[in-house]
Amino acid sequence: MGLIGEVLLLPFAPVRGSFWAVRQVLAEAERQYYDPAAVRAELARLEERLEAGEIDAEEFDRLEDQLLDRLETAMERGGPGTAGGTAR
Repeated sequence: MGLIGEVLLLPFAPVRGSFWAVRQVLAEAERQYYDPAAVRAELARLEERLEAGEIDAEEFDRLEDQLLDRLETAMERGGPGTAGGTAR
């Protein structure tokens, strides 16, 4: 960009820094949301809730489908904890 461009854009540095921070937070949230270990733990908790009678079979099926979709997406992305996956 050059020195002149940097000087002209200097007043916008806080905004650029804020966008960077937001992107980092979103990336981390997405990584945690699709973490296969976290999804498997949620599946286990869901089954416990069903066995304890906190939810009925219909609610269990609906929530299980959502979690399995997340797990499938995590496997497709090849995130940490997946067979042969690499961290992104």
